Amino acid sequence: MLQARKATFEVAGKRLVDEADLEISPGRVVSIVGPNGAGKSTLLKLLSGEIHPTDGAILLEGRDLRDVAAGELARRRAVVSQSTVLSFPFTVLEVALLGASVPGFGMRDEAMVGLTVDAIETVGLKGFEERIYTELSGGERQRVHIARALCQLEAPVRPQGEAAALLLDEPTASLDFSHQSIVLGEARRQARLGRAVLVILHDLNLAAAYADEIVLMHRGKVMARGPAHEVLLDELLSEVYGCPVRTNTVPADGIPFVLPYIGA
Repeated sequence: MLQARKATFEVAGKRLVDEADLEISPGRVVSIVGPNGAGKSTLLKLLSGEIHPTDGAILLEGRDLRDVAAGELARRRAVVSQSTVLSFPFTVLEVALLGASVPGFGMRDEAMVGLTVDAIETVGLKGFEERIYTELSGGERQRVHIARALCQLEAPVRPQGEAAALLLDEPTASLDFSHQSIVLGEARRQARLGRAVLVILHDLNLAAAYADEIVLMHRGKVMARGPAHEVLLDELLSEVYGCPVRTNTVPADGIPFVLPYIGA
């Protein structure tokens, strides 16, 4: 659905993304991982159309993303950024409703509110509808924006067979175990509904548990891509992260380690 073809983004002579090839397809969850400054967020911004490559191309079903009208782009992809600044005293319902009330979606007011209330409950914020957004914790604010993105995917009337994408930049960064599971479980559900899902994660364990494909980036380049067992390798991870990494190894001296349980 969405493709990066040798996509490059350069600023002041520095390549933040360097000839990246990537594809996200309906029905699959792709996770981009890598150290700070690897180019993960920049690549997501390229795929969303927020910025354009200085070389190479971003394609939506074969069309250059620059040629896609703003209205269609709003219908075809929803984005949750790593951080969003919103200083107005909107309620949680009003913020999440922004996803359903995009001009051109054509949804009735009553239906928009019902859809938005459902999305708020989906992200674990039932009962927060009238809470003031600016008074929430960072993790709660992030989940409000995920609810907004879910509304943006559900609200528009689509031509038959039209696919859409959900793009999430570090959606679990401020969340505890329980809410990480809620958010990434919803990402998997969106894939089952036929959406293409891209999620940037720092937690390699979560990427392994929830993603169909992992894309490992370093210094703007895609170093490896594939299923977790082909990408999360000791030598490769140690090189990319610049520290010793040992996968599937119990810590020494009986130090406990804790992972959320991922059921079958």
